[in-house]
Amino acid sequence: MITLLAACGFQLRGSYSLPYESIYLAMPEYSVVGADLRRAIRSSATTRLALVAKDAQATFQPGSEYRDRIILSVSGTGRVSELRLRYLYPYRVVDAKGRDLVAPGSIELIRDLTYDDSNVLAKQQEEVLLWRDMENDLVHQLMRRLAAGKPVPAVEPGTPAQPGDAAALVKPVDANAVDAVDGATPAKPALAR
Repeated sequence: MITLLAACGFQLRGSYSLPYESIYLAMPEYSVVGADLRRAIRSSATTRLALVAKDAQATFQPGSEYRDRIILSVSGTGRVSELRLRYLYPYRVVDAKGRDLVAPGSIELIRDLTYDDSNVLAKQQEEVLLWRDMENDLVHQLMRRLAAGKPVPAVEPGTPAQPGDAAALVKPVDANAVDAVDGATPAKPALAR
């Protein structure tokens, strides 16, 4: 049974093999997403976290995350009855020279929440839990997208590739193809507000 699972490429959820020897996360230490992403990368055991960008084969650069609460419906008395939580997270993965290793992308997560004025505290707690769930989902999607990149030898324009080159680039990954497996909403480009 185990041989069959290994042969088909099955991996336990949360165990990802990244194609980089080392990666630097250009994220603040206090970032919840950054802490979870660091934990996930450490558990991969194939990639080490670099302390500075110049020591890393790849650098993960997050964009400006965007969180939004949208009113979906109101009651007959004009009170909010349903909300939509939207989380948009753009990112890039680059090498030491600033070249994209994975096509820049963004992840959009959406959760709907019913609202009730008679249970304000409970609904506030539910909203906090939904935001945390979205952060966890974001880390899993980021790890899947990072793991989906395939290394290829780095070649400078006009320079023939040398066998045994240690530097590696990663072929761009279609982010929509990666998320189609999970049924997640494909990310749309960030809109200027």
